Amino acid sequence: MGAPNLLNPERRMLRAMQLSDADRSWDLASLLAACDWTDQAVAVGAGHGLQNHGYVSVSETRLREVRLDVEGERAVKDGLLEQRLWSWITEQSTATMADLQQAFERHEAGPGVGLLKQLGVEIESGVLVASDPERLEATLLERAAFLAALPAQAEALDETMLGHFSSRKNLIQSVERTVRHWSLTPAGLECSPDDLQESMVVTDITPELLQGEEWKSATFRAFDVALEATTPRTGRSHPMQALIERIRAIFLEMGFSELVDDYVQSAGWNMDALFIPQDHPAREMQDTFYLDEPASIDIDQAVMEAWKAIHEHGGETGSTGWGGSYSTDVSQRPLLRTHTTVNTIQYLAENPTEACRVFSVDRVFRKEAIDRTHLPEFHQIEGIIMEEGANLQMLVTTLKTFYAKMGYPEVRVRPAYFPYTEPSLEIEVKWRGKWLELGGAGIFRPEVTEPLGITSPVLAWGMGLERLAMLVLGLDDIRQLYISDLEWLRNQPIL
Repeated sequence: MGAPNLLNPERRMLRAMQLSDADRSWDLASLLAACDWTDQAVAVGAGHGLQNHGYVSVSETRLREVRLDVEGERAVKDGLLEQRLWSWITEQSTATMADLQQAFERHEAGPGVGLLKQLGVEIESGVLVASDPERLEATLLERAAFLAALPAQAEALDETMLGHFSSRKNLIQSVERTVRHWSLTPAGLECSPDDLQESMVVTDITPELLQGEEWKSATFRAFDVALEATTPRTGRSHPMQALIERIRAIFLEMGFSELVDDYVQSAGWNMDALFIPQDHPAREMQDTFYLDEPASIDIDQAVMEAWKAIHEHGGETGSTGWGGSYSTDVSQRPLLRTHTTVNTIQYLAENPTEACRVFSVDRVFRKEAIDRTHLPEFHQIEGIIMEEGANLQMLVTTLKTFYAKMGYPEVRVRPAYFPYTEPSLEIEVKWRGKWLELGGAGIFRPEVTEPLGITSPVLAWGMGLERLAMLVLGLDDIRQLYISDLEWLRNQPIL
């Protein structure tokens, strides 16, 4: 009987099985040895192919093996925590809690005493006392013997001990594996050895193959195009990156240019240039990431003198400033930027008379506690328009156009306060019947623009990208955006 369309590994495996007892059941190790293979995947693949042809039958058994984990290996070497504490107690004439806490680290003393309490140890007037020492020691010996016996099949282990150690962290781990055995079928036994000689099998027709003569005597592998195939997994952009590209495309379509700059900035450009007082809470260590290196960042002295005048008495802007004393040392402190406006204001300072429309979508850093709505590192979307005649109506229209292109046609603004804009607005969009605040906007104050030689109005707005992403993707926890959950990522809509 012929053996058509068999691959070389399948022919070798079937020939090896025919040379032995017809009723023999082959395990993986014996197949590897008989076929002179070292790769288990080759044997399993060949067995699967022969099974599909009906030449072998396969039996599978799933086994659960229990092995030592990191803490379990340490326990076998040094003793279980409760055993070490009990050994110490038995060596003391009077074992007190105070002495135990001195003898053991804090992370061991507390949990260890808790384990001993489960074994009948009590604390009487600060002294550790066992109600039944013999039973306690017997249990400790059982636990040590259980760990020493590993690795072992789960079915052969004491269920009580297995449950106990499974509830403790990093002592044991359970590993499931599949054991396969292959046996010849009557059809496999009838295959002619002459048909099982290995030969060149062509799976791809290439120009190089056709240039030689080997293909004339080769076997061409047949493919059943009617068989169902799995859907191929193709690469795609992360939802955050896709959203960034969508926002970038909208800004470019609206005639803006993108601005990209450094994360490390000076407190002067990050705060002082935007008329944020030097005693503002946002400058405190608990809110801002300051750097030890470099020790300071140089800023043009004339610029700092202009900021000093603005902050102390308002300079020539007509403002009264913030009063107090301005420090140039504070201005030169290095930090991780808390907003992208620090880069925008430097761009405007370098081009104070050229009309511009610029935007940025980039990372910023604030010392936030991580929770469902806050991260210490996130993205900010910012846009700036500087041109003669720019006004509040232009700002509102631009915002409404941007959000309409994002898919949120209902937009409203309401009065707000920000240190460096006047008037200031908060932007809200309607989502699922509710108004949600998504960012702030306004016109730069004279205290910001005049010291830098900027004479035209500057319209500015910004928002957090992650908050917009949560809205677009329907999330209620910002951390989901940065968890490598492949199944969740595959199921996200294409933005």
